[in-house]
Amino acid sequence: MTRLLIINPGSTSTKVGIHENGELTFTKTIRHGAEMEHLQDLESQLPVRQKLILDILNEENIDFDSMDAIVGRGGLLHPLDGGVYEVNDDMIDDMMTCRYGWHSSNLGGILAHNIAINYGLKAYIADPVIVDELEPVARVSGWHTIERISIFHALNQKAVARRFCRESGRSPQDCNLIIAHMGGGISVGAHRKGKVIDVNNALSGDGPFSPERSGGLPIFALIELCYSGQYSERELKKALVGGGGLTSYFGTNDAREVEHRMNAGDEKAGLIYEAMAYQIAKEIGSAAAVLKGDVEAILLTGGLANSEQFVEWIVDRIDFIAPVHVYPGEDELSALGDAVREALAGHEPIHIYEKE
Repeated sequence: MTRLLIINPGSTSTKVGIHENGELTFTKTIRHGAEMEHLQDLESQLPVRQKLILDILNEENIDFDSMDAIVGRGGLLHPLDGGVYEVNDDMIDDMMTCRYGWHSSNLGGILAHNIAINYGLKAYIADPVIVDELEPVARVSGWHTIERISIFHALNQKAVARRFCRESGRSPQDCNLIIAHMGGGISVGAHRKGKVIDVNNALSGDGPFSPERSGGLPIFALIELCYSGQYSERELKKALVGGGGLTSYFGTNDAREVEHRMNAGDEKAGLIYEAMAYQIAKEIGSAAAVLKGDVEAILLTGGLANSEQFVEWIVDRIDFIAPVHVYPGEDELSALGDAVREALAGHEPIHIYEKE
């Protein structure tokens, strides 16, 4: 039996869970209010979040003596292969100094490590967003000083791949899959024999638009917007990633609200909502070309996969490529627990992080 404490820090909450032998037996979401808004750097947030986590665990009488390890959400590091990594000093330094960028998830591995050392345990992260398994040809952008990079929903995509393969009696290393994570951001990955050899950069303007991100835009129109004087660099980045997509059209990132407007007769809502599905289908088609048509299955996951209408629009355009399987939602706590459980059982390697 494997028992793991899982920690997943986000911008407005910290989620904790107990993962026992493949199942979540306890979950808690700690909501952060004004006390976190005033703590802009990770060093200030760390002790506050750590105390809140330990207070919750003490209230629930969580027994650390039976824990096998502590698992944290991986943050922004240098590009890595997918998999499980033991938290070490090099990783902590890169995350705490935000060497590769500031994000709340940087605290995941640090919180796991700080709690683990008090109980003689090891800490791990798994499949952070910077997982990079791109082939060289996928990195070429078309402009000599710009290289395409890999930033996507690696944790959920890898977890869904493992789930599909487990259910079909296969190994990810034996399958070619296309996986579309459809949430606040949207990423479509071409998975070849367990490696994501091509994927759109779901954070900084590539691929389909999403509930709150603009995705790829016509480049001349974007250049004109940059020089329009309407936005500073920071304001424009925030507008495109956070205020783009559905948010830019309707002032909300809630796809359910947009679908409700569509069902109430709002033609614009119907057009934009279907256009988002249309762009996802196009990206899936591109991934099929990357895999030369050798695709065993297409997997749709994330919050948008809960909408039957949205899924139907996509499936109608891409089911000629391969069978489509739908895994609505995402469960990051379970995904982290499953990945580390497999590694501790010896089924997957445990990697050591090294500075670049």
